[in-house]
Order: sequence, then C-alpha cells, then structure tokens
Amino acid sequence: MKIIANNYEAKEIVKMIRECTDLNQTEFGHLLNRSRDSINNIENGRNRMYLNDFIDMCKKFNIKIILEEKNSKNL
Repeated sequence: MKIIANNYEAKEIVKMIRECTDLNQTEFGHLLNRSRDSINNIENGRNRMYLNDFIDMCKKFNIKIILEEKNSKNL
C-alpha cells in the first residue's frame, strides 16, 4: 500500500491502514499495544498519534507513507 500523505489527515491514514488490514479497532489496537478506545479517538481526531508510533505502525503493517514537497507554485 502506498499513501501520499499530503492528501490526507493523519487520522484518515490510520483508519485507511486499519481497514486495509481487515482488523477492527480492538484487534488493530492490540497489535499496536493500544486500546480500542485509543484507536477510536485517533480515528475521530480526539487524540493524536506520536510520529514515532505512526512510523512503527507503518513498519509493522509494511505500509509506505510518502511525503512530497509541494512545488513552489502551490504554496
């Protein structure tokens, strides 16, 4: 899976990754050492995920996140 991060909010990326793994929030949280409530709060924008945790999640699920520099005309 390849995600262009510029097109989404972090909460949307977490949800996309979880849905692509066919895991519910409880199962996904268990694999990340988080509760179902924690995953739910992240996906709904009430909590944020630390960057290191985000990177670890991507490694665990073999997800490649790409950040592209916007060209100067789009700034």
